[in-house]
Amino acid sequence: MIDQHPRDFVGYGPMLPNPHWPGGARLALNFCINYEEGSEPSILDGDPASETGLTEGGAGEFTGRDLAAESMFEYGSRIGFWRIARLLEEHGFTATLFACGLALERNPAVCEAVKNKDWDVCAHGWRWERHQNLSEEEERQRIGLAFESISRTTGKRPAGWYCRYGPSLNTRRLVAEHGGFLYDSDAYNDELPYYVQVNGASRLVIPYGLVNNDAKFIRGGMATGDDFFNYLRDAFDMLYAEGETQPRMMSVGLHLRLAGHPGRAAGLKRFLAHVAKHSQVWVCRREDIARHWLATHPSTNDRPAK
Repeated sequence: MIDQHPRDFVGYGPMLPNPHWPGGARLALNFCINYEEGSEPSILDGDPASETGLTEGGAGEFTGRDLAAESMFEYGSRIGFWRIARLLEEHGFTATLFACGLALERNPAVCEAVKNKDWDVCAHGWRWERHQNLSEEEERQRIGLAFESISRTTGKRPAGWYCRYGPSLNTRRLVAEHGGFLYDSDAYNDELPYYVQVNGASRLVIPYGLVNNDAKFIRGGMATGDDFFNYLRDAFDMLYAEGETQPRMMSVGLHLRLAGHPGRAAGLKRFLAHVAKHSQVWVCRREDIARHWLATHPSTNDRPAK
């Protein structure tokens, strides 16, 4: 009996396609800067409680507005953004801004900086909210609003889409329906891009990761900048070695209110220096990966993604 389960547990299996990254690179490395500050749930924006996710919190445990958590979010946009942007610039590395539309609208200085950088933008929602809790029509409206807002404030159309943590059952279909996105990153299941079928058409998925991610500082997996550096270095070194015969991609997730602090940013700085010592790595934007894959590995199942 053939199992018709809708989930794909096989993927590429042992026969990985050769990505043919530019310059014969062994590894495509993408730094993902999550810009959420100012879009998180907030009593000032009509939400029932202050957001405390990915903050240094834990001592709150009270009802009402959490001014401490708000202040920690503000650190990311006031300080963290500029520190991480400077570190990347010092090494000549590009990045992708995973941006919430409302967050950017509340910081024109960051929008101006993004306009002048060679970064691309991936829409991370209108607000930093869980799409699993939205109705289909609410989600459709949020996707359109995020696309319009980011395009207007940064002068760059967001090439991709990525939800907070995970999508709803409708997200991928609604992103495809919108028509303005090359890809989505609402998956954690591979180390190479792949296609899925959505309403009879092929859609490109560029998987993300929560493993090479500074969220581990808050979730108890890391404590020091050295922890962060060692983990990223080990992941990079293994992928780089494997890439001699089977090139892969690696995403590094950064949150401004986390990795933007000095003791953590020091670990990121050491990792950037480590990457710079390697010649066969393609430090790129997520849009670069999408366009390369669409051109080099077009879908053979129906029509390719737009």
